[in-house]
Amino acid sequence: MKMYKLLGADGEIYLSETPGTFGGNRKLKIYGRLDCPSALSTIRRFPDSYEKSRVFFADEKAALAAGFRPCGNCLREKYKEYMADPEKYKAKFGL
Repeated sequence: MKMYKLLGADGEIYLSETPGTFGGNRKLKIYGRLDCPSALSTIRRFPDSYEKSRVFFADEKAALAAGFRPCGNCLREKYKEYMADPEKYKAKFGL
């Protein structure tokens, strides 16, 4: 059975049978869709360095709880809402 490494709300890596639904950058503390054009472009340009910072989340709540924010490119509307009031945005997820 294939196992996936996901970053939990506590910032710790754990193994899951289910793949993550969001990808993120540990250094920039940003999460987005797995097909984010910005992330894919960066992976192509800097394959060795970016992949070391790449993390995956089971869902958006876990990403937010781990201290990440939405991507301004692939999650533009969520990014705008988050930047307008981060605490209000996180409260939607019970955080």
